[in-house]
Amino acid sequence: MEITILGSGTSTGIPEVGCTCSVCTSSDPHDNRLRASALVKTKGTNILIDCGPDFREQMLLHSNYGRLDGVLITHEHYDHVGGIDDLRPFCRFGEVPLYTEENTAQRLRTRMPYCFSEHKYPGIPQISITTVSTESPFHIGDVEILPLRIYHGKSPILGYKIENMAYITDMLTMPQEEYSKLKGLDCLIMNALRIEPHLTHQTLDQAIENAKRIGAKQTWFIHMSHHMGLHTEVEKKLPPNMHLAYDRLVIKP
Repeated sequence: MEITILGSGTSTGIPEVGCTCSVCTSSDPHDNRLRASALVKTKGTNILIDCGPDFREQMLLHSNYGRLDGVLITHEHYDHVGGIDDLRPFCRFGEVPLYTEENTAQRLRTRMPYCFSEHKYPGIPQISITTVSTESPFHIGDVEILPLRIYHGKSPILGYKIENMAYITDMLTMPQEEYSKLKGLDCLIMNALRIEPHLTHQTLDQAIENAKRIGAKQTWFIHMSHHMGLHTEVEKKLPPNMHLAYDRLVIKP
């Protein structure tokens, strides 16, 4: 398995428009973060996790155009679904299926009715939605995926365990029973918004504690805001098997 971090930033991205802080004005490319998304590849399957408003730019930078076998959607917030219309070039390979739970599926159909109407006009993305549940795993190609229940503040959203890797974003808390599903991970990719507390996202300290509890061989933090601080400075303070992810990072668990 190969995981490319397409974006490691929170909803505003970094630099944030109009901000002149040390992170937003940093010349270190590690401090330039597009909205959170990842591409997972195995020998036979390509899976996108979330499709935010930076998706087009991310794929131009990735420069590896090819079939997408599925898109895992964690929740309906714009920074995670704002690029769905830009899936159109990938529909040349065939319909692109989206996977998410029913409440998110309903909101996507309401937000983008032209993609799901009975009579579609030419040029729209050829996409479909398959609803999934935290009760059972499913497969995309040769890859087994288990949805995880995560809470974004009080809102229930999804994380995903993909074989021996887990991708969790926008988490504040996770039910006790979900931790048992994450034993023995080779790789954990998980959100850490900033140093100070937030109403709906983990802080860095909370993320570190949860990462220790899960006990993956390696952990990469994503979905960071400019309030996290400079990449090189924060990286020095992390435990040996934990790191800040960055855009275009390639992980091979």
